[in-house]
Amino acid sequence: MSVWHGLVGQRPVVTSLSGAASTGHGMTHAWLFTGPPGSGRSNAAIAFAAALQCERGGCGECHECRTVLAGSHADVGVIRTQRLSIGVDQVRDLVRRSALAPAGRRWQILVVEDADRLTDQAFNALLKAIEEPTDRTVWMLCAPTVEDVLPTIRSRCRLVTLTTPSAADVADFLVRTLGVPDDLATYAARASQGHIGRARALASDDATRARRREVVSIPTRLRTLGAAMSAAAQLNETSKAEAESITTELDAVERADLDAAYGVVERGRKPREYAPARAALEREQKTRAKRRHLDVVDRALMDLVSVYRDAVATAVGAPGGLVNEELREQVTTLAEDGGPEGNLRRIDAIFAAREQMLEFNVPVMLALESMMVSLLPPVDPAGGSGGAGAASALRRRGNA
Repeated sequence: MSVWHGLVGQRPVVTSLSGAASTGHGMTHAWLFTGPPGSGRSNAAIAFAAALQCERGGCGECHECRTVLAGSHADVGVIRTQRLSIGVDQVRDLVRRSALAPAGRRWQILVVEDADRLTDQAFNALLKAIEEPTDRTVWMLCAPTVEDVLPTIRSRCRLVTLTTPSAADVADFLVRTLGVPDDLATYAARASQGHIGRARALASDDATRARRREVVSIPTRLRTLGAAMSAAAQLNETSKAEAESITTELDAVERADLDAAYGVVERGRKPREYAPARAALEREQKTRAKRRHLDVVDRALMDLVSVYRDAVATAVGAPGGLVNEELREQVTTLAEDGGPEGNLRRIDAIFAAREQMLEFNVPVMLALESMMVSLLPPVDPAGGSGGAGAASALRRRGNA
């Protein structure tokens, strides 16, 4: 099984990368992998790193391939973060490593996942290393789009563009790797909208499917202002609980490792250096928890978008299947009630909430309240201000 086995629906990319690894055609010292979330850009970078270290161009069976894929190869360094940004110190460590000769006979490879999260200082530290590479060093950066990387850096990289895989490709991958029934694989492929990690979770976890069903049922429950506020509160609480369930165990392991490193358990006392180290760890864990919460909320918002997208497609008679085929009756009702223009405005409201939370640091609960009110159906002008008016009032409250 080759190292390219896990890349779904990316045949042109595999052809190009495998050719560079096997023959050196098109090989360069810096690569930029772009593609929508879940398309597998970091997986493509890791697979390419394995292929470059492999004598057979990525067989997937040799020691080099297995250690790269497992994250333990001596000549492949990876930066990945659970925080909101990647700082200059992490990048400087990679830059120092990039100047070293590889321990093996082939390449020193540095992979930066989520390169769009690099701070300005980190980008500047990286630029010099990419401008003046050593002979056997290869940089691989991963980002959603080329615009997420400084022009001075992306101009020095060869671009690899991944696309959203088709539902058929994702379903086939799930059947092949997880052994799930065809109908479940088809549902997970549609619902994930091409996000491979999300598709795996939907295909293998009942709780994940239940949470998604709860989210996509929201549009049909939004009839009153009270319902909108309740939906916002419920989405905020469930997403926070899901995020905490992911981070709590990791936090505990990190605290135990810190205690062991400073000998707190064995000696029964805390050295002077322990308190600042513990404070720094807690700050990092708090930042990670915030990012995880935002990630979970963001995923839920994209599930909401899929419902209104289906309503628009139904209203205009667009060809192709629905993302939420199992909700066709509710989607048809939304299409009739709001029309394509009304449902497009609702999609705009969801993306506005995403921007408020991710770009402008608006509190999650306030952004969700404003969004849910904007999703309400229009009301008789004599009966009140309607969804738009109430949403404006909420935004004014947040700016006060």
